[in-house]
Amino acid sequence: MGTGLISFVGAGPGAPDLLTLRAADRLATADVVVWASSLVPTAVLEHCRDDVELHDSAGMTLEDVLAVYTAHPDAAIVRLHSGDVSLYSALTEQISWCTSHHRVFEIVPGVGSLAAAAAAAGVELTAPEVAQSAVLTRLGGGRTEASMPAGESVAGFARHGTTMAIYLSAGRPAALREELLTGYPPHTPAVVVAKASWPDETVITTTVDGLADALTASGIRTAALVLVGPALSGAGARSRLYDPTYSHGCRRRSLPGTTTGRAIPAAKRRLP
Repeated sequence: MGTGLISFVGAGPGAPDLLTLRAADRLATADVVVWASSLVPTAVLEHCRDDVELHDSAGMTLEDVLAVYTAHPDAAIVRLHSGDVSLYSALTEQISWCTSHHRVFEIVPGVGSLAAAAAAAGVELTAPEVAQSAVLTRLGGGRTEASMPAGESVAGFARHGTTMAIYLSAGRPAALREELLTGYPPHTPAVVVAKASWPDETVITTTVDGLADALTASGIRTAALVLVGPALSGAGARSRLYDPTYSHGCRRRSLPGTTTGRAIPAAKRRLP
């Protein structure tokens, strides 16, 4: 079809029916798709046309990917990233290239692995009086140590005691446990979700103290997200959002035992 547009698309956590409608549309109309077979299941490509030109970025460098963009100046291109493109996607340098080369681009957000992991674990990440914040980070050290800014260690964030989602760190279970224990009590709930929404999804429920042993025993090293925090236990006060004794701009306060909701007539359900 050809538009010259480069669409940076979040593929979602893995399941092909967890793409957004916009993402599915971009795949269906793409002339060229660059995707990572190591992170995005092949089933997601079922949204593509039969004649689409596919490039597997699993073994490609940034320069290789940019060469594909250069070779197809008029094509509709989809760069398919796992999860949501706003986290750990190496998107910034691609946007810089598009800007400097006057290429039109768009960003299509996806369902992030955090949402999918929380759904798989059956938990809410926030809880009144327990945790009203969530920290998204990864373990420092290793070959990517230079990319970690000062003050952003897991140990430093653990001292806040709120919910934490730790990416790209399952391969170093002992170091992860050690840093978490600097701030969380040993019995704090922890959940490991590997390949959230994939057919071989794995969910492991443990504690901060037992996290290293659980990860080592499972053999999980990649495609895993670790959730930690007291909110994962289901503890916390009732939310005031739907409390009948609490009023807000859309609902008046009501007496206990009464209801305020009402069905919307069919004639009024149509959106403008």
